[in-house]
Amino acid sequence: MTTASSRLGAASAPAVPYARPPLGKRLQVQLQKHGTNVLLISPFLVLFAIFVVWPVFRSAYLSFTDYHATNDPAWIGFDNYVELFADERFYRALSNTFTYMALVSSLAVVLGLLLAIAYGTQKRSHQWIRIAFFLPSVAGGVGVISVWKWLANSEPYGLFNTIRSWFGLDPVRFLGDPAWAVPLLVMLAVWTVMGYNLVIFVAGMRSISADIYEAAALDGATPAQRFFYITLPLLRPTILYVLITGMIASFQVFYEPYILFGTVDAIGGPLDSALMLVTYLFDHGFRQLDLGYASAVAWVLTTILFGLTVINMRLGRANEGV
Repeated sequence: MTTASSRLGAASAPAVPYARPPLGKRLQVQLQKHGTNVLLISPFLVLFAIFVVWPVFRSAYLSFTDYHATNDPAWIGFDNYVELFADERFYRALSNTFTYMALVSSLAVVLGLLLAIAYGTQKRSHQWIRIAFFLPSVAGGVGVISVWKWLANSEPYGLFNTIRSWFGLDPVRFLGDPAWAVPLLVMLAVWTVMGYNLVIFVAGMRSISADIYEAAALDGATPAQRFFYITLPLLRPTILYVLITGMIASFQVFYEPYILFGTVDAIGGPLDSALMLVTYLFDHGFRQLDLGYASAVAWVLTTILFGLTVINMRLGRANEGV
């Protein structure tokens, strides 16, 4: 009887609240537990803080200053941003960049997917074809851009104009005509990226179980139905990845317009027809040495990229339930 009543009293006694250890004690425990790991990655963390974190905060500060690299930064508030959004060249660069991004991203994805469907098997011939399409993506750089500059040269010895002469056509000033600036850059970019997208899509398609296709074929699904109702839905994460990385790379394009169209007096080509946001930033930051203004351009570019990435990811998540 006594034992039962004591148990009842113990059960009805109020619970003692949990006393959380102080912050210093918790940090000490975590350091004892993970101290070796933190020590091993500390060189990377230090370098990351110096060469990534600090420049980001520094550029954010400089975007609100008048800084021409020859004098100390002077705080001017939002004047750089006001001047930026009042500059017609900025809107020209923004329009060219959006046009370039939309064309390159869409064409590279569509053509890469079509090539993956056509040459995605294990046949030896298809393997060599994939290697041929992938080579431009690994051989890119100044050399390849210089080759394209020779191909599109306005003189008769340019390959494009040489081919036109075979049909009795007059030479075209590909590098001097504003109408050809963005199309030429798009062709170069799609030719370079298409093979990379091909390899990514082939890897994504091989991750889809063959049992799904066999079951659909037994149910009478045509190849087109299997593509639209099996391949495309299951490739959405891959397509989203290729699309986002392609958009980011397109917005950061610099070497192509700078080498193909940049001159001493006009970095954006004829009538700024090849002016992109990064070349516009380069013009102000490293030619005019207006680093405060260039920092403002960089943050506007970062904001646009962040917004586009968020939109694409939300659209991808929304389509997962469709």
